[in-house]
Amino acid sequence: MLPFLLLFVLPALCAAELCHPNDKAALLAFKHSFSNPNPIPSWDPNFDCCNYYGVKCDETTNYVIGLEMISDYLTGTIPSALVNLTHLQELRLHKMPNLVGEIPPAIGELTNLRFLEISWTNISGPVPLFLVNLKNLVFLELQFNRLSGSIPPSLATLPYLRVIDLSRNQLTGPIPESFGYLPKTAEFPALILSHNKLSGEIPASLANLNFSSVDISRNNLSGDASVFFGKGKITTVIVISRNNLEFDFSKVSFMESLVVLDISHNKIYGSIPPQITEDTMLQSLNLTYNRLCGKIPTDWKLKFHSEGWDNTSFFHNKCLCGIPLDPCK
Repeated sequence: MLPFLLLFVLPALCAAELCHPNDKAALLAFKHSFSNPNPIPSWDPNFDCCNYYGVKCDETTNYVIGLEMISDYLTGTIPSALVNLTHLQELRLHKMPNLVGEIPPAIGELTNLRFLEISWTNISGPVPLFLVNLKNLVFLELQFNRLSGSIPPSLATLPYLRVIDLSRNQLTGPIPESFGYLPKTAEFPALILSHNKLSGEIPASLANLNFSSVDISRNNLSGDASVFFGKGKITTVIVISRNNLEFDFSKVSFMESLVVLDISHNKIYGSIPPQITEDTMLQSLNLTYNRLCGKIPTDWKLKFHSEGWDNTSFFHNKCLCGIPLDPCK
């Protein structure tokens, strides 16, 4: 009799749902928050939610720890039902053009989040102050939205923040001075603030940080951006183009790790430091539309451009000379 019963019991156990009931209820509430007639049809309540499209469960506990949603048809605001995914570590809402409204306070209660991306949406309103509650956050990516207002200085208190990407929004005001005092646990951060309406001077405090990459291009920033440079740093990308930056380029020292450098369309003056020719990793260089003078260095030791740079790297400066421009007189 026992073997006969096992024939019925074992399949039932194998088919037992792994997903926690509270997580499943939260996901289904998330689904039904959108105004579409049949949003996310593959999320069938009869199926294990750990197998739902875009959902990742922890292999040991089976709690939902990841949610990635890419959709050009889901319409509505960010559902507050997310607050009930209490173990969520990664949230990615990407390429959702019909996602509108502000970032809800529920996001600030997901204290286990390590990765937060809301990008390529029509989300508007401010960068919320409650993001400071996300003490485990490592990646903050809110690019390609309609966010406005200033950047909260309190973001600098997040102890593990490695990436701050607020690019392609409508943000105004200065880069917070507090960003120069990120905790040491936020090692080698990336700062990406391009294509906004930021203004004010570059905070001197940013010299304290060893950025992995910096892109503050296409804003209305002013002052001294030499704070991003330094021989001992490990920065690979510095893009500060199309601002109103003004500093002496001849006094800049370069990190050996630099791969991309774009300082174009500013008011940067001085000469090109000969030390730049020692940067063997440099692959992209744009110094155009500034007020640079003097002779262009020779004997570049580049691995990827053995013949040096073409004219487009140096055009439209005050009085640069030498190959590949006119010979110096």
